[in-house]
Amino acid sequence: MKYLLSTVIFILFSVYSFSQEMNDTLLIKKLLEKESATWRSGDIQGHADCWMIRPYSCILVSTTDGSFFNVNPALMLHPAPGSMGKGGTSVNSNYNFSIHGNQAWVSHTEISTSADGKKSWSEEIRMLEKINGAWKLVAQSIHMFQPK
Repeated sequence: MKYLLSTVIFILFSVYSFSQEMNDTLLIKKLLEKESATWRSGDIQGHADCWMIRPYSCILVSTTDGSFFNVNPALMLHPAPGSMGKGGTSVNSNYNFSIHGNQAWVSHTEISTSADGKKSWSEEIRMLEKINGAWKLVAQSIHMFQPK
C-alpha cells in the first residue's frame, strides 16, 4: 500500500510539473511574440511591459557584416526616438525551451519583414525570469544572418 501511494504521488507530481512547464512554455512564447510585435509597431509601453531590467541585463547583437554591439538594456524601456519599428511583421520558429522554476532561457529563429517588405533573419537567445507570476525578459543575444 505504501508503495502504491508513493507511486500515485509521484505520478501526480510528474503530471503537475509537466502541465506547469507546458503552461510556462506557452506563456513565454506569447511574451516573445508580443515583444517582437510591439517593437515593430512602435508600441513603447507594450514593449516595455515585456522587460524587467536587472543589474545583470544585457543585449548583445551581431550583424550580418560581422559587426557586434552591446545595446543598453534601458533602451528596451525608453527607446531612442525613431529606433523602434514603423510596421512590419515577424515570425518566430524553432523554439527550444529550458525552464527551471522562475528562470528560463529560450532560443528561436526570427524572420522579420519590414513595412516595405524587406526581410531579415536572426537566431536569438532570450533569458527570462518569472516575476510576481509573470515572465519577463532580462537579457538577449541576437545574431543576424543571411540564409543560404
